[in-house]
Amino acid sequence: MPDIFLLKAIAKTLILPPTGLLLAILFGLLLVQRFPRTGRAISIIATVYLLALSTPFASYQLMHFLETSPPLDLNEARHAQAIVILGGGIRNNALEYGGDTVGRLTLDRVRYGARVAKSTGLPVLVAGGSVLSGEPEAKLMRETLENEFGVKVRWSEDKSRNTRENAAFSAAMLAKENIQHVVLVTHSFDMPRAKEEFATSGLQVIAAPTGILNGDLQWPSDYLPGMGGLQASYYVCYELLAKIVMRMSFF
Repeated sequence: MPDIFLLKAIAKTLILPPTGLLLAILFGLLLVQRFPRTGRAISIIATVYLLALSTPFASYQLMHFLETSPPLDLNEARHAQAIVILGGGIRNNALEYGGDTVGRLTLDRVRYGARVAKSTGLPVLVAGGSVLSGEPEAKLMRETLENEFGVKVRWSEDKSRNTRENAAFSAAMLAKENIQHVVLVTHSFDMPRAKEEFATSGLQVIAAPTGILNGDLQWPSDYLPGMGGLQASYYVCYELLAKIVMRMSFF
């Protein structure tokens, strides 16, 4: 039987932009011969959406559908008992590193987590297992924090394969030391869902988002299609889809 996480990864790829919209364009073109108006309409609408989502302006507007968190208040963070840093993917077989290493999103979180740890002196937990293949994220995050940023990691939660498991397994580890109040480090677009999952697992959470959009849009670069805008829109669309699925799973 196929792994459920593999099926989710395939479904995510097929639904979210750009693949979902490219498939819609293709479907519209296939309909043109039998249903010209309908086929052209589908292709044109999907193309317009794809171009729009490729602009930083669109990704910024989409972000408003998520409950974004403000930057971390370090004075508030010092009242917590630990820092939890969530994984965000790995780079498999990175030749220049001689094997697997942290991916770009994970590196962003590790870097900011190191900054928070040095500013507060709080102990660090890294969370993330191996979703499809490769080394567990937590192992790679620990190596990066300790060897490259000089921050000691006290706990490594390396079994989880999604945010819900991140929260449940991390809470179980921290409960053994009576830790209930944590600073949670992840990306701004991921924070609302992650914070909710950790709260459900019984932890009090202080949000420490990274990658916060500042809203300073510049003409013309932020209003023209590009890979940066499309990537940002992908992350936001993923979170919106994940929140819908999470809500459905509660019924």
